[in-house]
Amino acid sequence: MIVRSFKDIEGTDRHVKSASGTWESKRIVLAKERVGFSLHETILYAGTETSMWYANHIEAVVCTKGEAELTDDTTGEKYIITPGTMYLLNGHEKHTMRIKEDFHCICVFNPPVTGREDHDENGVYPLLTEPDES
Repeated sequence: MIVRSFKDIEGTDRHVKSASGTWESKRIVLAKERVGFSLHETILYAGTETSMWYANHIEAVVCTKGEAELTDDTTGEKYIITPGTMYLLNGHEKHTMRIKEDFHCICVFNPPVTGREDHDENGVYPLLTEPDES
């Protein structure tokens, strides 16, 4: 059994801040826990725009605070995401988040991230893995 809080991981290597300066993420469950998913609390900052494409991952996101406009970059369809709203990127959709007020969310990734990921020039997280424990 693992028990930890987001407060426990503040300022550790699990508390990741993007190179772009548009978000931070507290990664409370990672690939090294070997449970098949990772779990994060992420904050995207008001007034920022982040384009992403999880080509290697499926992501589910639940907004807990704030507001953002989510755009499907392929179709142009736009959604307003507010507390209690979930979106699931089950088709590896290229998407852009425009943050109206600090956007707090809980995210689940499959396959799990290692905690070292940041978006590359295409908005993609690389597919990193943990070494086998043989």
